[in-house]
Formats: sequence, C-alpha cells, structure tokens
Amino acid sequence: MRMQRARLFAATAGTVSVLLTVPAAAVDTSSGAPGIGDVYYPDYGNGGYDVSHYDLRLKYEPASDHLEGTATILATPKHDLTRFHLDFALDASAVQVNGREARYATSGSHELVVTPPAGLRAGQPMNVLVRYSGTPSTVKIDDLMPWQRTTDGAVAANEPEMAWWWFPSNDHPLDKATYDVSIAVPDGTKAISNGVLARTTRQFGWTRFDWRMSQPQATYLATLAIGKFDLRTATTKSGLRMVTAYSDNLGSSAGAAKASVERTGEVIDWESGVFGPYPFDAAGGYVPQTNARFALETQTRSFYSPAFFARGSNLYVVVHENAHQWFGDSVSVASWRDIWLNEGFATYAEWLWSEKQGEGTAQQLADFTYASHPASSPFWKVKPGDPGKGNEFHESVYDRGALALQALRNSVGDAVFFRILRDWVAAKKHGNATVAEFLQLAEKVSGKQLDELFQTWLYTPSRPQARPAAPASRLALGAPVKPRSWEQIHRTHGHLHGTR
Repeated sequence: MRMQRARLFAATAGTVSVLLTVPAAAVDTSSGAPGIGDVYYPDYGNGGYDVSHYDLRLKYEPASDHLEGTATILATPKHDLTRFHLDFALDASAVQVNGREARYATSGSHELVVTPPAGLRAGQPMNVLVRYSGTPSTVKIDDLMPWQRTTDGAVAANEPEMAWWWFPSNDHPLDKATYDVSIAVPDGTKAISNGVLARTTRQFGWTRFDWRMSQPQATYLATLAIGKFDLRTATTKSGLRMVTAYSDNLGSSAGAAKASVERTGEVIDWESGVFGPYPFDAAGGYVPQTNARFALETQTRSFYSPAFFARGSNLYVVVHENAHQWFGDSVSVASWRDIWLNEGFATYAEWLWSEKQGEGTAQQLADFTYASHPASSPFWKVKPGDPGKGNEFHESVYDRGALALQALRNSVGDAVFFRILRDWVAAKKHGNATVAEFLQLAEKVSGKQLDELFQTWLYTPSRPQARPAAPASRLALGAPVKPRSWEQIHRTHGHLHGTR
C-alpha cells in the first residue's frame, strides 16, 4: 500500500454464505473466539475454524447506497464448536448453518455470534449462509467509516480492516480463501472485483458482474468498486489476463492514470523476472473518482487514488502495488506486526525499478534516504520489524524497511540476495509468514549469520551508525545507471509517502 494523506476506507453489505475452517482459539474451544490472536489487533479475525471459500451474491443501488446480499461461507471447524463468530457490521436478517436456521446475535462493534442448531464436529466441513443488508456509508466503528461513496457509486478498499462493511468473514490474513463475487448494479453502471470476470448478464434493468478469485486471498485484499467506468480487458505479453478500469469523471488525471496503469503487464513481466513467476491468474488495476489519498494492493486488481496521477504519469506506484502481489498478497503476514514483509519489500521494488530505468541505483536511493534523516529524526524511532499498533504504515516501515533490504543485499551479494527473494516467495506462496522466518531463510540461503544486521536495521529504535555501504563492485540489475541528483531521486519517490 502507498498513502499520501488519509487513512484507508472500506465497505460492506449484503447476504453472504461462507464455508469456514477455524483457527485455534485461546478460550473455551467449544465457543470459538472473537479474535484470531493478532498481537496488534486481538479482536480481528475469529478462532475455531478456517474458511475455504466465500460466495457473495450482492445487489447495490448507488443512489441510496443500499447494499443487500447473501453470503455463503464454506469452512471447517478446527475443533468441536457449539457457536462461532464472524466479523460483520451490517444487519443480518437470517443465518443458516448446514441448511438449518441458526440463532445469531451481535456482540461489540463488529461481531456476529452464530449458534448452530447442532454442535459442529472438528474436521467436518460446514456451510454458513448469511442474508444481510444495510447502508455501509452510515456504519462508523472506532471513528472509521471506510466505505467510500463516489458521485456514481462506491468503493471498498482498506487495510488492515476491510470486510466488515460489506461481507461477513473471518477478517484476518491468517485465514485465506477463494472467492466468487457476483454483484448486480443498475444498467449503465459497472462493478469491479478481484480475479477473472467470469460472465456478465442483464435482466430487468440490472447488470450482474460475476468475478472469480481462484487462488487464496486475504479478506482485506477483497475489493469492490461500483460506478461509471471505462472497463478494459487485455492479455499481457506473457499471456496473463488483465482488467483495468477508470472512472469516467477523472478529469485531468485521466490521461496520466491510463498511461501508468495500462503498463501493468510490462511491470508484472519485469517483476516476474526478479521475484519469480506471477502467483495469480489475473492482473490489473482501477482508478475510481475518490478523494482518498492512498493506493492498495487489492489482489490482482490494485486500487489507485487519482491523486497519484495529479502531477502526471506515475509508474512507481504501479511497481509498488504490483510488487505486493508477491509480497503481501501471495505471501501474507502472519500478524500485522510483520508488515515490513509487505511494505519494505514493495518499496525496495521501486528502488529496483529506478535502477532498471537508469534513474538512480538502489544504493543511491539508500544513501539519500539515510542522509535525509538525521539521528534526531522520529523516522528512526519506529522499528520496521515491530512498528507498533498504529505505525504499520509509518514512513520508516517503507523506507527504513527498504534500507534493511539494501543492507542485506550488500552483505550477501547480488546473486544470493535475489535468490533469497525468489526462494522466499516460492516457499511461502499463498501462505503466511513472519519476519523471523525470513531471517531464517536468508541465513540458510546465504550461509551467513544475519541476526545482527536485522537487529540493526529492523529492531533498533535509533539511527544505525553507518549507512548500508555497497561493496566495491556489484552486478548491475538491468540497464546501466545514469547518475541523478539526490533532489531528482527524492522527487521521484518521496511524494508517495504520507501518514495513516
């Protein structure tokens, strides 16, 4: 994710049917748990089951912001359950478990507690159906109203909380699932979600868009956008299906947005050469007319605020969000404490792109970043490897996080460094990971002890005594680099930052 100024927004509403597989709970095992146990956000996600698939059948009226739906959730209990929790903030009207009516009640700000008519046995698949409706833009939780209304529709895109506003779920990256999202909107309006557009049908003044995400996806990476869009489909040079979409009323940003996002295929092909095969069967991005000032790596279909293209084309944000398809989407955090594995790596991908384009080497960018922040700067107080709740999207996680990777590259050499990146995404594909696991893999591949390096760059709340200095010689990645001034490099990358 890249932010400019505001916190992220998301949305929810509808009827959902869900299949679940429950994670282990730290409380009475018969009742599941209202949280999955995240260190920063203990009430996010739920214990006792694991979800394998979400089938969401939705209908949305842009004029009233009314969303209704049925969610079918396929899941598996991890132990015997007499009840379980779903993260959800809209109004449920009916709940069924395994085809039978179930009792349900709300608890706290975003918990739907379900009591099935009979106990659920560990390892026996269950299906949960939830019928629901609501006006997502009116739902406020802890000062968050993340559903973004636009002049012609709405957008659901947010991190780390997302799904509560538009579908019931086990809302934590530890519980990934596949998705079918079917959304009906008034004729002339389009609906965008993740993965492949399986079909489009029209009936009685409504157009229904059926989207399918066939690879595991974290809940916060599920997206929904409704509005008047220029929707484009294409096939990349490597044969990947790509969908891009642009609001009809982007104004002066339209040309720059299209000039940037339409190069997604080129960016992905390059990143595949650096990080390994692209992990999904679709790609693309969309730019709605919204006042939000962030970009988000929603899986296979990155969300971009038009603010990123206000000054002209911007390939760096496209590089950043698509690098997340490997680092964050395929390899997802085990806990929100591990966010460096997402943002530090995506920022470093920008540095590698700069190096490829001859617009400043990664070492030059590292030198400039280090020099830009004196020892007294708050920048050095945040530890990228454990930034603390509320600091997950602090500038230090991005830029000091990238400095840590440059230090690693300098320590082990280019050949080993890029092997580490490729081995990492291959070993953890479609799974979850911790910073400690990355350290273990880096030490295994390099044959070097790296705990001191990681401690210095990721866990020490002060400025390291020296920048991550490069060895005397280095293999070049891509085209020869033309020197640029620090000011030019900073203008290229610095405008992407903001506060959460």
